[in-house]
Amino acid sequence: MVDQRAAWVALALTPGIGPARMKTLLSSCGSPDGARSAPFAFLCRLPGFSRAAATAVRTTRLETGQQVLDSLDAMGARCLLPEDHEYPSLLRAIPDPPQLLFVQGDIAALDRPVVAVVGSRNHSAYGAEVARRIAGGAGAAGLVVVSGMARGLDAIAHEAGLDAGAGGIGVLGNGFGVIYPAANRMLYERIGREGLLVTEFPPGERPHAHSFPRRNRLISGLARVTVVIEAAAGSGALITAGTALDQGRDVMAVPGPITSATSVGTNRLIRDGAEPLLELEDLLAHFPELVRAAAPTALTASTASIGRTPEERQLLDAIGTGSHLDQIAATVAQPIGPLLAELAQLELEGLVEQLPGRMFRVAGRQS
Repeated sequence: MVDQRAAWVALALTPGIGPARMKTLLSSCGSPDGARSAPFAFLCRLPGFSRAAATAVRTTRLETGQQVLDSLDAMGARCLLPEDHEYPSLLRAIPDPPQLLFVQGDIAALDRPVVAVVGSRNHSAYGAEVARRIAGGAGAAGLVVVSGMARGLDAIAHEAGLDAGAGGIGVLGNGFGVIYPAANRMLYERIGREGLLVTEFPPGERPHAHSFPRRNRLISGLARVTVVIEAAAGSGALITAGTALDQGRDVMAVPGPITSATSVGTNRLIRDGAEPLLELEDLLAHFPELVRAAAPTALTASTASIGRTPEERQLLDAIGTGSHLDQIAATVAQPIGPLLAELAQLELEGLVEQLPGRMFRVAGRQS
């Protein structure tokens, strides 16, 4: 008996058989193997089919699909088909859902509310800090962060979401077994352990020029909201924002200095109608199912320690909801002079508030 799953994979990977032709084949032939065994003349008469397409279907090899499934099994990965109940409902709703979705890791991440966080590879320090706060705050509030595994703000957002204990979804522009960029090997392995890796490319396929726009539509397709932090004109992050709009999803953008090249794209998005993201509550308002009483309402409220050094985290913990300068100095064992300099820097970053009587508290925290 023919393995219909292997036949589906083989047919979906056949050059020239996209979603529209696949749908026609299944509706006309009943099953993937039925399509493979259909008469050549019958296939040529199907809407949208040329002789070349009919030939491609007739020469599809079942072994190709089985080899892919065997490779996935050896990696501890799976292939989801649109008919599978685990296949994400949000992806089913986009104009061109993937015929095959390869997943590795915690598949339960697909059942939780998801936000996409994307931005520039060549980012500013401001962009990096905002990415940590947004992704870390989103994770702390119960959202799964999805991004594209690229260098720069994508990687920072992934790390912050993982640090918040929310897992994460990394969407690849290549197949499993290929790590791109190579510098993100540790992040790739960490998401595989603590989150979920997703791709529509078969195992071993290397990235190419057309793979990243296809990846970007999956990033926005998996998410209810896409957040763009920094984006130069013409950047990949703006492509993701465009796919989100095409999919009918919400786009939020973080405003930046008008003198910054990396803020050109986000500021234009806001000018053209995207919702500005000024505090975490702006994002959380799109997820009413979250337990709002437990959710932070500002980017600094429960995310201050995300992405900080161990010493900075110790200092923030010592400050808490309100502590006197002398008490803080005793807790962290620091002289008053250097401690005041650190507190001033944290205050400039919006992480710490100074109160009357030499009292300090982490911004947004109330006793």
